[in-house]
Amino acid sequence: MWGSFTEQLGRSVYEGIYQPDHPTADEDGFRKDVIEAVKKLNVPLIRYPGGNFVSGYNWEDGIGPKDQRPTKLDLAWRSKETNQFGLHEFMKWCQKVGAKPDMAVNLGTRGIDEARNLIEYCNYPKGTYWSDMRRQNGAEKPFNIKVWSLGNEMDGDWQIGHKTAYEYGRLAHETAKVMRLVDPDIELVASGSSLRTMPTFGTWEETLLDHVYDDVDYLSLHQYYDNYDDNLAEFLGKSVDFDGFISDVVAVCDAVKARRHSNKRINLSMDEWNVWYHSKADDDKQAPWQEAPHLLEDHYNFEDALLVGSLAITLMKHADRVKIGCLAQLINVIAPIMTNTTGEPSVWYQSIFYPFMQVSNFAQGIALKSQQDVPAYKAKDYDVPYTDSMATFNPDKDELTIFVENKSKEKVEFESTLANFDVTGIVEATQFCGYDIKKTNEDQSMKLQTLSSITVSDNKVSANLEPLSWNVIRLNAKD
Repeated sequence: MWGSFTEQLGRSVYEGIYQPDHPTADEDGFRKDVIEAVKKLNVPLIRYPGGNFVSGYNWEDGIGPKDQRPTKLDLAWRSKETNQFGLHEFMKWCQKVGAKPDMAVNLGTRGIDEARNLIEYCNYPKGTYWSDMRRQNGAEKPFNIKVWSLGNEMDGDWQIGHKTAYEYGRLAHETAKVMRLVDPDIELVASGSSLRTMPTFGTWEETLLDHVYDDVDYLSLHQYYDNYDDNLAEFLGKSVDFDGFISDVVAVCDAVKARRHSNKRINLSMDEWNVWYHSKADDDKQAPWQEAPHLLEDHYNFEDALLVGSLAITLMKHADRVKIGCLAQLINVIAPIMTNTTGEPSVWYQSIFYPFMQVSNFAQGIALKSQQDVPAYKAKDYDVPYTDSMATFNPDKDELTIFVENKSKEKVEFESTLANFDVTGIVEATQFCGYDIKKTNEDQSMKLQTLSSITVSDNKVSANLEPLSWNVIRLNAKD
């Protein structure tokens, strides 16, 4: 399930989702221009409220009359939080963009009691203290939130309430237990390693799963990439590292399964992934304790879009185990969508918007296994295929979609034989190419273009791929 992520960080919520004084604001203070942009991404799941923010957050501060909500210091991002946007606002906004929530509970400064109260408030129909408070606050029916995250990045010392794997594992187990007593039908995500380079990577997963294997449905993993070395070949090769990270986590999960003689399989939630590094120097200079400061506002260039596309292909290749993939984040903060508070354009799309939009809309249904024979180049740590591809089949629409990226600076002849499918025509073929690798999209000149050099014959697809290009080929097909 392709998803995204938002938290009270920078301008992600305030001046992003919520800006009551903006010309496009609706009756709830939500920016309608942002709602329309998010709808184009078609993200069915949005993780909230964090992220680092959740580990110091009291959800009760964001409910009830707005004039009675407290302003507090957010220690995670050294900002002021007005709590004008909270649980009810998020749930109402999700309805408007057509998404379901992945709700995180605070296992940093809080824990079991907060979690049981929150799920009672959200999911219990009526007749109890917390469920009746929800009804008094305007939500007669329960929210019925089904996906819940047990904290965030608890392996990181930067996290408020950071814990050892043992400490977190015990807390996550006890929290899961009480949450399932309130609602046995929920799905739970345990917090895995924040990065593959964490010193506790592997041992964290193993220790944690010893405590929560029977309690949770997913183990999370997070990964961000940078290009501080300004080496395009190395940068695009980081999709190979991404692939290895996922494979390693699967191996640990399955090792614990074997040792426990369990029939249960733990799936993965890649609920934070993206490129992130452009804004860090400016973020370090930011004065603390502002409301909605400009934080983590990376302006993505064309090479970033190429890596995001390749990372998405990698997630598809692991669709048997990665069941949730949330691009972090959604608006203004390391995001595909940016806003201006005044003037035009009020909303603009970053370079990474285009590959993510296409996978979130068209990588649906069944991920198809493939045998690939393509040349590779030597990066510092990896052999990197010049051509990265994946196909999905949506039986509800009789549509087969091929996602293929050319990482070479030369044109490439791409050919794919579609065994066991009857291909009857081309729905659409696009390419995203021809831009300087350092070009960003503030001028909104980046667009998807038609891929015209494509032929389909005898269930064989052929195309000439432009150098450094992201390509999507949609076909009418029956299996």
